[in-house]
Amino acid sequence: MTEPDFGYVGRENLPLFADLYELTMMQGYYRQGHNPTATFDLFFRHLPPDRGYLLAAGLEQAIHVVEHLSFADRAIDYLAEQGFAADFLAHLADLEFTGEVRAIPEGTPVFASEPVLEVTAPILQAQLLETVLINQVGFQSLIATKAARMREMVERHGDGQTLVDFGSRRAHGTDAGMKAARAAVVGGVDGTSNVAAGEAWDVPIYGTMAHSWVQSFETERAAFETFLAEYGEDSILLIDTYDTVEGAKTAKAVAAEMDVDVAGVRLDSGDLAALSTAVEAVLGDVDLFISSGIDEYEIRDFLTRGGVAAGFGPGTALTTSTDAPKVEGVYKLVAVERDGELRPSMKLSSGKVTYPGQKSVRRVERDGTYERDVLGLRGEAGDGEDLLVTVVADGDRVYEFPDLETIRERARRERRKIPTATRRLEEPAPYEAEISEGLDRETTDLRDALAQQYG
Repeated sequence: MTEPDFGYVGRENLPLFADLYELTMMQGYYRQGHNPTATFDLFFRHLPPDRGYLLAAGLEQAIHVVEHLSFADRAIDYLAEQGFAADFLAHLADLEFTGEVRAIPEGTPVFASEPVLEVTAPILQAQLLETVLINQVGFQSLIATKAARMREMVERHGDGQTLVDFGSRRAHGTDAGMKAARAAVVGGVDGTSNVAAGEAWDVPIYGTMAHSWVQSFETERAAFETFLAEYGEDSILLIDTYDTVEGAKTAKAVAAEMDVDVAGVRLDSGDLAALSTAVEAVLGDVDLFISSGIDEYEIRDFLTRGGVAAGFGPGTALTTSTDAPKVEGVYKLVAVERDGELRPSMKLSSGKVTYPGQKSVRRVERDGTYERDVLGLRGEAGDGEDLLVTVVADGDRVYEFPDLETIRERARRERRKIPTATRRLEEPAPYEAEISEGLDRETTDLRDALAQQYG
């Protein structure tokens, strides 16, 4: 019997993670002998509501897709069933990526219209990557930014509280849960409750107990006694199954009777700020871990009201970015080979105009704060270093991926350089990239030429 794959995307069906029109165009390109070199930019057209920036994330997974781009028998057989031509499928069987990818390193803040990825390759190859690259980079960038906003609130109002991803069960699928856990670490959480994510990304795993543990015993006292007998000083007791303050008193009494210093207690319901101070009054110097509907706004409210916590466990709000659950990542053709020369290209659709040509993103700092970004042409002179680095050249990866902790530290360091007003939770001040003289001239000239041709 064939082993079920549970809908996972793996090596055998990876190139099928594409919209049909990508493969339709690829077949047309191939059969018509039209396969010029092309450059596509992946960027965020607009930032989500109340987001002054996004943290670039997902690059490592995106590049793994590029490195392993090949059509296995399973993919070829399926496309044959869908009516794709035999000569095209024979071409796909030998397809591999031979082009270039430039990217902004993970953990770097980015702003609207700035290319996070730039792909230059024969158009058959570059076109195929559209859906999967937007998927990998867009989602992780969204979740990394959500985590960074929570970390920002801890930095502003707290005293170094731990943040742990508790959201896998509410993520939109297993893959989303895994990628959300990784992206959350990029943004600033300290670990995850998901064991598979801990194993995959080599990040710390955290856990306590569920209400079901307490409910399964005849009394709350028996539940605590049994847990302490099993886990001793590593125990974190959930004390709000019935009455939070009474649960704290029971936990204190049991710990004293068993001569165990518990690692902490968790609060998961009610007025968390008020209850945390009441529990502290009972337990004294015992770590309190706070979950239940935690997001950056709740963390701010909890801390500014004087709530007591050693850590927070954001869940649904983190892995779904509840207040801003989507980001408009796009992948647009910006240059195409004509007569042996790569020439700029752009679209003029109302509200969806793109900037043409291969680009640079230069960032200028003053006194440790971002002063301005300049979106320009690739190789154009100007202040600041180009944020885009070459990751793949001639089909081979030439960039060494840093470990996740290094990416997390970059995100922390660079986030603090964003102007404070742009990091506000509500109505952040805009920080928009200036358009360089060269790119402005290129855009104007090409727009005029296209308007004359098609207007």
